[in-house]
Amino acid sequence: MTNKTKIQTNNAPAAIGPYSQAIEQGNMVFLSGQIPLDPATAKIVDGGVAEQTEQVLANMEQVLKAAGLTFANVVKTTIFLADMADFATVNELYAKAFTTDPKPARSTVQVAALPLGVRVEIESIAIR
Repeated sequence: MTNKTKIQTNNAPAAIGPYSQAIEQGNMVFLSGQIPLDPATAKIVDGGVAEQTEQVLANMEQVLKAAGLTFANVVKTTIFLADMADFATVNELYAKAFTTDPKPARSTVQVAALPLGVRVEIESIAIR
């Protein structure tokens, strides 16, 4: 058995399935995909992809903070979009969160659907 540590905070949405907000293994922290749920209400934020992306990034920031990390520690992200037409908007907001160089490696893909019908989900890996 490996030495995994669960990372959890009430400042980000609780997991809506059988998974953890994040898991730490050694010096690596694996964040589950964050969707635009308001942690206070457990409801999807109002608005379009811009508002949803802002909430996703806020949720990510809180999980990272619970692990004692920041966006500067992130080395890899995967962005899942319901519509690739949203790429420019998501990219602009993502760039405002990831200001430290070097930027994380990243993949962005369009998917058939995302949980609860949201438009964006982002998962990440961070290093201590």
